[in-house]
Amino acid sequence: MPDIINHIPWHTLTSTPTQRRVQRVRHELKRRELRLVRITPLGAHQIDLTFAGDELADFVSASFDDHVKFIVTDDAGQPVRRDYTPKHFDAAARELTIEFAIHGDGPASRWARRAVVGQTATVGGPRGSMIIPVDYDWHLLAGDATALPAVQRRLAELPARARVIVLLQVPEADRRPLASSAELELHWLDTPDELPAAIAALQLPPGEGFAWGAGEASVMARVRRVLLDQKHHPREAMRVSAYWKQGASEHHEDLA
Repeated sequence: MPDIINHIPWHTLTSTPTQRRVQRVRHELKRRELRLVRITPLGAHQIDLTFAGDELADFVSASFDDHVKFIVTDDAGQPVRRDYTPKHFDAAARELTIEFAIHGDGPASRWARRAVVGQTATVGGPRGSMIIPVDYDWHLLAGDATALPAVQRRLAELPARARVIVLLQVPEADRRPLASSAELELHWLDTPDELPAAIAALQLPPGEGFAWGAGEASVMARVRRVLLDQKHHPREAMRVSAYWKQGASEHHEDLA
């Protein structure tokens, strides 16, 4: 099986402007018991955890926007389920990498902070994929620190001729180099309010583009309104998701 995360041939996802459609595909829902094989610090508050196992032989994640259900047991012995982006999948090695935030005191963050090589965890899904063609005239990627894994994966997928604008509201200590073969315009932002404001001030490039955003629910609701009401961006060419919600322990919602 090819490395479906980093080696989807971009030409297989292209279409003419009048025919282009975002493709939604369903996957067999499966839980996999995996072993932690590698821990890679990324900065002040993030780490990559790489899991391996023969059960990954039929793992499929066809879109940078996918999420898997990470399932562990908390200190009280209760199961905890959280959504995470499958950041990288090495089919040959049967290894899946997930990025975790290790600040705060949530059960999943606490598990990741204490993790040692050899521990096991359960990963479910992904349930499906929304495959966004890479041949749009331009791409807009916007979000907070929770969007970083998806943004990094998308930047790795885009071809050299693609044009991409990235707006990220991330604390300075958690910022990192973002590499891409595409023509990249990157803006780091300091506060949540700056994100919708920056999109409002942005002069979108000509041609047909796709706008993607992910982050805190109230901020993403504002991003959605800016794209629809101020930028008059077509709804069918955007995807805005709430990856988390202030005050909620578990929240994932597609807003557009």
